[in-house]
Parts: sequence; C-alpha cells; structure tokens
Amino acid sequence: MDFDLTPEQELIRDTVRTFARERVQPVAAELDASGRFPYDLVAELAELGLMGLPIPEEYGGAGGDTLSYAIAVEELTRIDSSVAITVAAHTSLGTMPILLYGSEQQKERWLPDLASGRRLAAFGLTEPDAGSDAGATRTTAELRDGSWVVNGSKLFITNAGTDITWGVTLTARTGDDEISNIVVENGTPGFTVSAPMKKLGWRASDTRELAFEDCAVPVGNLLGPRGEGFKQFLEILDGGRISVAAMGVGLAQGAYDLAYAYAQEREQFGKPIASFQAIRFKLADMATEIEAGRALVHKAAWLKDQGRPFAREAAMAKLFTGELSNRVANAALQIHGGFGYMEEAAVSRFYRDQKILEIGEGTNEVQRMVIARHLGL
Repeated sequence: MDFDLTPEQELIRDTVRTFARERVQPVAAELDASGRFPYDLVAELAELGLMGLPIPEEYGGAGGDTLSYAIAVEELTRIDSSVAITVAAHTSLGTMPILLYGSEQQKERWLPDLASGRRLAAFGLTEPDAGSDAGATRTTAELRDGSWVVNGSKLFITNAGTDITWGVTLTARTGDDEISNIVVENGTPGFTVSAPMKKLGWRASDTRELAFEDCAVPVGNLLGPRGEGFKQFLEILDGGRISVAAMGVGLAQGAYDLAYAYAQEREQFGKPIASFQAIRFKLADMATEIEAGRALVHKAAWLKDQGRPFAREAAMAKLFTGELSNRVANAALQIHGGFGYMEEAAVSRFYRDQKILEIGEGTNEVQRMVIARHLGL
C-alpha cells in the first residue's frame, strides 16, 4: 500500500490550491450574494487545463487520472462549492458520456471544445417525477423523418443555460420499455431553457429547468446503442459520485479550516476558545473524520483508475462524505457562535452549500440502496 501522491498529483493539488486561494476566495462571497456565474474563473480554469482534467490529450484534455481530478475538485470546494460543482458537473456528467459512449466521430466533433473548457456541458436526467427513481423518465424521443423528436422536461440541470453552454445529454424514452441517451445542443428549435433557479446554496452555479417541444435533433446525436441509456447513466452516476464525494471532503476541510482559525482568534474567559476541551475535542473529531472521508474518496478513485469495479466504494464515499460534511459544517458554525449565523461569515455559506451534497448524485437513502445491493442484500 502506498498513500503517497505522485509528483504530478502533488503539482495539481498545489496548483489548484493556490488558484482557489488567490483567485476564488477573494470573490466567493460576492459570487454567492449576487448569484453571478463566474465566467472569468471558468476561463482561467480552462487555461490551467482543469476543465478537462481526466479527458485524454488526443481530445483536448489534460490526460489526468481520476485521483488527480478528485484532488482538484476537493481543493476547489475547500474554498467555494459553486465553482467546484461547475467543474464537476461539466466533467463527470456533461463531458464523460461523450468520452465513454460517443462514436469516434462524435468525440472528435464535441470533445475538443468541452475538454478545453471553451464550452460547458450538462447532463439531463432528473425530471419533475423522476429523481431517485431515475427509470421513471417521461421525456420521449421519437424517430421521425430521420430525426429524433424530443418532448418533455428536465429539472435541476447544472450548467445548462450559461452563455458558453454547448448542450445537454439527456435520457429519453425511445420505446415502450427503452431508454436512450441523446445529445441536444443549445439553440436547437423547440429546446427552451428557463431562467436560473434560486437555490439555498451553490448560488453562483447555473441551475435550470429544460423544456422540449417537438425538438428535432439529428439521428446521429444518439449516444451509444439505442436502448442502452439506463445502463449508461448508471455508470455515469457511479463515476460522478467520486467527484461529489470529493466535494464533501473539500467542504468539510474548508469548514474545519475556518473553525480552526476562528477558535484560536476568539477569546472568552481571558483565553482563546481553542484552549477549552469542548472546542479542542470538536476539532479533533472533525480532523479525524475528514481523513477517513478522504481515504474513501482516494480508494474509489484509485480503483477506477485501475480499471477495477468501484461502484460500491464510490457509493460508500459519497454517503460517508455527505454526512461527514453535514457534521463538520454544523460543528464549524457552532464554534463560530453567533458570528457564524451572520451572512458575512464564510462558514454560513459552507453551511448552506453543504445540504445538497446529501441529495444530488443520489440521496443518502439511494446510496444505502446501492451499497446494500453490492453487499448482496
């Protein structure tokens, strides 16, 4: 067993950590307050090669491994979740389906713009009546005159409506008992994108509702074999859970960092509150759990990089870090006391951003279902 990062992985960690502290941290509060999408930061991340980190170089990506990608997502989330989810959703959900299931022609056509970060990608799975029950998709795609004609709607879709969004890979029923994945590019007639949705957290990320009304897309926009969509998106979610688990670790680490610093600055009864056992033990527990969560994430990423089964470990990492981030964010705000409840306190943003980590990419309850299935239960 070797827990050391490679020199390349350490370089990525240090590069992203520096970027997050120097470029993201100074504007994170303003982005959250205004709900402004961070186009400038996305462009800078693209220049660093971080918008296509795990995509092969032949398609315009950086050719990095899954562990490097998880490390990058953790470091971004340590400072700001909105920027982190923009990268994670674009990479794991938006771009990865093209890489894994696209034809060579589709890859050559779409991946260079996506892997370079010139354009953003989205993944359309959730619907008003299909969330945890992902197989309950009601959006349809019917073959008519050489085109797929799409009708239906999608909900809570990240990156779907920015000025640089390329399009969405969506799940649609292409038969009575058949789901397929189809690419719909933004600007296609019949494809309507709602105004940005207002959220409790992740306020600077782009979240939209999508509507399709007789939206005709080329037959060549079918991704992989017809009828393979259900299997495909389950595989995509398995990989995406690693990045969301990395976000859980990153948010917990960021909240811990804030609490650790505040506990040494804040004085009560004539000394820093960090000197009191109640606070020291909270910080000790937080640090211990973060290390455990990080180990779960790194193992899941390592298994994926080795080409070995990783779905169980990804679900475990996602479940544990989602609940870990809840505990740490809550304890961190408690250590801040009344100041932590004020919006100008960074920890209050971490507290709001945390909850979605127990919902998106499969709720805690769904993760337990997935884990139980892999345990043979």
